[in-house]
Amino acid sequence: MFHEIPTVTLNNGLQIPAIGNGPGILGSFTRHIPKNQCRAFVIKVFNKIYKKTYAERNYVNAIAHSLQLGFTLLDFSAAYGNERLVGKAIDKSGISREKLFLTTRVSNRQQMKGNIREQFYATLENFRTDYIDLYMFHWPVTGVYLDTWKQMEQLYQEGRCKAIGVANCHVHHLEEILTTGKVVPAINQVEVHPLFTQKSLLEYCKSKNITVEAYTPIARLDDRLVNIPALKDIARKYGKTVVQVVLRWHIQNDVIPIVRSLNKKRQLENISIFDFELTHDEMTMIDGFNINSRLRYDPDNCDFSIL
Repeated sequence: MFHEIPTVTLNNGLQIPAIGNGPGILGSFTRHIPKNQCRAFVIKVFNKIYKKTYAERNYVNAIAHSLQLGFTLLDFSAAYGNERLVGKAIDKSGISREKLFLTTRVSNRQQMKGNIREQFYATLENFRTDYIDLYMFHWPVTGVYLDTWKQMEQLYQEGRCKAIGVANCHVHHLEEILTTGKVVPAINQVEVHPLFTQKSLLEYCKSKNITVEAYTPIARLDDRLVNIPALKDIARKYGKTVVQVVLRWHIQNDVIPIVRSLNKKRQLENISIFDFELTHDEMTMIDGFNINSRLRYDPDNCDFSIL
């Protein structure tokens, strides 16, 4: 059953779905091998077999199912290395390209090489498409992200992508882009969840008409969040799960959550959040869970070469 998802209007007038699916990196077989058998050669052999059979097939099927379910916003990055599988999933889904909103990001490695156009066209070939809806950079790599942005602006001006955006940008990164660039980013995708609300950054983005997307939107099911009694009470009130309540909190904060699940049941759960609405008091309560706990990397203090 295809679920119609509400849309959000970006600063250039483009409509983007209010929630997206980010399938991420293809998993490995390592976790399925008993510890007493975890020898390097065993892992290598099993991973090779697993990725070429079960993992790749399940990955493609899961992405295709998410598209058929209604997750027309597909969020990806060249850094994940599975682009051709995404192309296969798009074909398998049977959903027409015009109904999809494809997002991908420039990898840090390609930023350092400096040839953004090369990776962009490789992505088009792997995705089996002739345009990208939203093109972003993955991280504001020190010393090169402003040049990356200029090359992205050129692709946008040529009509090869319908919008351009950024990820993992603090206010100072955005200020530099706004000062030196010609195009205001349509999106800033950052870590946001009730344990790390980033209110000041969200307010700044809103003031500049930059839409915020949230990765790690459910805080990786951190016990400090999912076991909060008050949150469980809200979930029971609406006949929803804690995850659904948190995703609804994002929606009502004008944030687009990017969820990751290859499980069909959870995909349906994640998308079924548009039939209820949290009250003002409930929104305020969830805002109050913030403890400024960043679960991923700080763009001002990380090694871009490994991301």
